[in-house]
Amino acid sequence: MKRPLTTTLLLTLLAAGASAAEGNGARQDAAVLRQSVEQFLQTQTAGLPGQAKVSVGAIDARMALPACPAPQAFLMPGSRAWGKTTVGVRCTAPQWTIYVQANVSVVADYIASAVPLAQGQTIEAGQLVAVQGDLTTMPPGIATDMAQVVGRYPNASLPSGTPLRLDTLKSRPVVQQGQLVRLVSSGNGFSVSAEARAVSTAGDGQVVQVRTAGGQQISGIAKAGGLVEVAF
Repeated sequence: MKRPLTTTLLLTLLAAGASAAEGNGARQDAAVLRQSVEQFLQTQTAGLPGQAKVSVGAIDARMALPACPAPQAFLMPGSRAWGKTTVGVRCTAPQWTIYVQANVSVVADYIASAVPLAQGQTIEAGQLVAVQGDLTTMPPGIATDMAQVVGRYPNASLPSGTPLRLDTLKSRPVVQQGQLVRLVSSGNGFSVSAEARAVSTAGDGQVVQVRTAGGQQISGIAKAGGLVEVAF
């Protein structure tokens, strides 16, 4: 029975790799490659919240690669150490590159609604609950700290137990377009303030455009009480 072309090609490449490895001496230990991938991903996930767990897929034992004194793991362009991913391992001398499947889970607390939340309702701490789960299986932008959520409001009604995404929450404006605001700036040994008028609307901590009495337009950070912090 005739083998499919792809199967024949794969077996030919594997056989060629085995022949090369036999001709050059020692073969690469697959366990060492898996360890390189695991250590690389642990380094990549060191700054993530919660506890990162790394699992590395099996490496085909038929890939008889020549032994490498210093295999180097790397992420492909567009990939990241998050969820199901692919890690490359290359050797410069002898020269070869393989790709290994891996999975990274990040178990941490995320913030969910403890009660139903109405659209436009200002969220209070008592309406929230911290839940532990794998962040890599959830939509991007999940809140992981109650301080990210308290004082904001959802742009749609949410049932109890809904994980809260930052891109679905809005902040109450602390500066309204056309409002007179107080520009404040301080530094080492100085503090200045001036009056200006807001050109746009912004929530607490957001960038807002203001126009001074002299007509100059300046960007600053909106703060409660009609203040705008400016860095000079």
